[in-house]
Amino acid sequence: MTELNVVKLTKKERISVWWRSQFLQASWNYERMQNVGWAFAMMPAIKKLYHTKEDRALALKRHLEFFNTHPYVAAPIIGVTLTLEEEKAAGAPIDNAAIQGVKIGMMGPLAGVGDPIFWGTLRPVIGAFAASLALQGSIIGPLVFFFAWNIIRMSFLWYTQELGYRQGSNITQDLSGGVMQKITQGASILGMFIMGVLVPRWTTMNFPMVLSKVDVDKKSLVDFSGMITSANEGKLNVNSIREVINQINSGANVNPQKVTTLGDMFNQLIPGLMPLLLTLGCMWLLRKKVSPITIIFGLFVIGILGYVVGIFG
Repeated sequence: MTELNVVKLTKKERISVWWRSQFLQASWNYERMQNVGWAFAMMPAIKKLYHTKEDRALALKRHLEFFNTHPYVAAPIIGVTLTLEEEKAAGAPIDNAAIQGVKIGMMGPLAGVGDPIFWGTLRPVIGAFAASLALQGSIIGPLVFFFAWNIIRMSFLWYTQELGYRQGSNITQDLSGGVMQKITQGASILGMFIMGVLVPRWTTMNFPMVLSKVDVDKKSLVDFSGMITSANEGKLNVNSIREVINQINSGANVNPQKVTTLGDMFNQLIPGLMPLLLTLGCMWLLRKKVSPITIIFGLFVIGILGYVVGIFG
């Protein structure tokens, strides 16, 4: 068997392909979807591997066929394709159908993995964390989202492209062994855990409806007589103020009535319970294919009606 004289792509060319792959969807179209962005990403490799205008045109033409997957998991497919192009340029019996078959065979399963990891887990978690910082008035919030998201995204694209390039067509065996499914499940569990922690921080629900009013024992009320006397005399008595503060710290009541609201009852059960139930309810509606716009308007209507009857505040 004749050994193939394979021309290897240098790291410089692979970095150029990686950078161009950031714009995979820049020329998305309804006929062949991401094919233009894919061909644009492959151009540095095509120029290195093929030396005649005709060979480059043929290579570019086969990469203008239909292609569509999650934009961030296209990187390992690009890496495998680079290896196949190296072998084809060296004279290996690899035809256009074989290269296109590998692309089509990988893009479907990987698209199903990319959506829950990036759109369903990573982006909402980073966004929620950054939003919690922004709600506190910190400019770090949007900066954290911008840098964290892009560093993770671009690093993932580079390392998975290199993985595909090193493994070649053997990577399909790893993908079929359930590795990606386990990664997806683990990422989803971690994302749900973090979202559960963040929900009470950036979701506020107020229930001012009064359930009961109980008169407080006069002996347990704060004695303001010292402050009132000093105020009537037109001078500030520090000792009387200190005495009032000490009574409050020791648990004395300021109001003559103890008012229990609906919100107090919910907080006594489990703090943050109602925001969590609201979030889970919205997620359940989304799983039932209810439009997000419908959910938003529904929340508006429920909120207005609840405010009118005094349940929400």
